[in-house]
Amino acid sequence: MDSATGSPNGSSDDFRAHRVVVLALDGLLPFELGIPHRIFGRPRDAEGRLLYEVVTCSIRPPGPVDTDADFAIHVPNGPEALATADTVIVPASYELGPVFEEGVLTPELAAALAHIRPGTRLASICTGVYVLAAAGRLDGRPATTHWADAERFQRLFPQIEVDADVLFIDDGDVLTSAGVAAGIDLCLHMVRRDHGTAVANDVARRTVVPPHRDGGQAQYIHRPVPDPQLATTTAARAWALGRLHEPIQLRDMAEQEAMSVRTFTRRFREEVGVSPGQWLTQQRVERARHLLESSDLSIDQVATDAGFGTAQSMRQHLQAALGVTPTTYRRTFRTGAATGSAL
Repeated sequence: MDSATGSPNGSSDDFRAHRVVVLALDGLLPFELGIPHRIFGRPRDAEGRLLYEVVTCSIRPPGPVDTDADFAIHVPNGPEALATADTVIVPASYELGPVFEEGVLTPELAAALAHIRPGTRLASICTGVYVLAAAGRLDGRPATTHWADAERFQRLFPQIEVDADVLFIDDGDVLTSAGVAAGIDLCLHMVRRDHGTAVANDVARRTVVPPHRDGGQAQYIHRPVPDPQLATTTAARAWALGRLHEPIQLRDMAEQEAMSVRTFTRRFREEVGVSPGQWLTQQRVERARHLLESSDLSIDQVATDAGFGTAQSMRQHLQAALGVTPTTYRRTFRTGAATGSAL
């Protein structure tokens, strides 16, 4: 089913924008509340129609909702709006009371969440994950949150598989993100998943943010600012990106920074959050996605140009990273790529 039209083929006759409902809770962060509106409020199809409709609701009738700033906001919709959602997004809040302290929903919040229809996609930004967890939507599933809150979250919800090293986790119909700005990464990822890389990249350019950030939040955890006189791995990454189609050895990357392999590997992981090998695979997957969406190259040629060597190797890596084969990915997102320039 096409995520924006609700129809099997996404035909214009039954076009319907994908409805994103953002749940505004007391104590929310205004920055996080604005992320879904900015990211989902931009994509359009080839006919100029908005692919998403974004609305905000609270758990009470329309009216003011307190924020963590020195102002409140007026929310025009009550909890009934949740029943109309294709996707519900829960930003962070600093006033969740029993949700934070005991891992249980207040009656008011539970009643609001009961409006959500089965099959609705759910997403959280930062500590908004507590709401999904307390509602039982994450039991036995992987999730993430701000690294500073991950240990406490894991203690409160031991039945959830917490990963504090990533920017976001996509578990199909439930997605969670790390702190604050990681909400941008998550929303861009959902646009990419719905409509392809070209559409998401265009939104990222308009928002003046990178379409995809390397590594995870491990790169932000309790590390001192490095001495500016020390070498970094930036040059090695730029060198590798220009040669993804070639075999690249770890020692070749280390040589670009005049480091030993051991020192380079340690510094790379500190800066990027993953190993050089994992990073190379990520970049090659992204290169393959771009070529599958934007070119008529054969699967074998895409595999070669992306640096996987063989179609079988690329198939294995895309299956592991995206859950689909190259052929399926191309069939799914080729139309989305074609409409990206019309935004």
